[in-house]
Amino acid sequence: MPILEPAIRPPSEANSILLQITTGCSANSCTFCGAYVGKKFRIKPFEEVCSDIDTYATFYPHVKKLFLMDGDALVLSNSKLVPILKQINKRLPKVSKISSYANGFNITKRSKEELDELYHHKLKLIYLGLESGSQDILNSCKKKATVEEMVEAVQRANQSHIHTSLMVLLGLGGKKHSKQHIIESARAINAMQPRYLSFLSVMFIPGTKLHEQVEKEEFQPLTPKEYLVETYEILKRLELEQTLFFSNHASNYLPLTGRLPTGKDALLKTLEEALSGEVILKPEFFRGL
Repeated sequence: MPILEPAIRPPSEANSILLQITTGCSANSCTFCGAYVGKKFRIKPFEEVCSDIDTYATFYPHVKKLFLMDGDALVLSNSKLVPILKQINKRLPKVSKISSYANGFNITKRSKEELDELYHHKLKLIYLGLESGSQDILNSCKKKATVEEMVEAVQRANQSHIHTSLMVLLGLGGKKHSKQHIIESARAINAMQPRYLSFLSVMFIPGTKLHEQVEKEEFQPLTPKEYLVETYEILKRLELEQTLFFSNHASNYLPLTGRLPTGKDALLKTLEEALSGEVILKPEFFRGL
């Protein structure tokens, strides 16, 4: 069956096979997210997924990476997910890494043995949206996973050798809660020790509750400079052992990449130069999702 649009996947999965095993998101409640608005959550039948795998095996037998879609593939229990992974390994033996978006509670509900089983069948990377380390901010944007669940999820994934790509949404607390967003996000990230860390900047998407709050002046967005301040202040507080850092998403005003902790000083220096006006920021009309 053709992929049911819109197809949402991380930029780093651009060269991956996209295997849709669910459509939409089982939570679909976040005030800032317009990715699955109007897209009904559904778990695809096993036979349908196997047919898609067979199609990929015919036309793309040499692809090495595969991404499970949509926003909530790991909502499936191991009893339903592992047979899919086995079929991928059987029909696409050249695939060496399988990845997926994940909610914190979809990891914490699993035992160590179940996470080990997923890794054994090549699930090696999960993308998890922390968004903010502040539970107050998450409550205000109606995110169902708690900070505690997400911290535990990353720690447990690490123990089973499943790498995590963690996403933080700059500006999610607005002007009012920016300091809280900075301090508590840094604290959560340090507890997680993710393999990959990405900063995105909040976008106000028509049709979302957050956009409505901005229109009603109930939420005061940051200025471009204030987004940089949040980036700088979170980075300054990070104490990470081995993390690749990215802040080069289309939503960001200043592209940044580096390795933490070794590249931390260079990143902070670039931000200092940008804050002093020595670096030109991306124009607003070039920003995107």
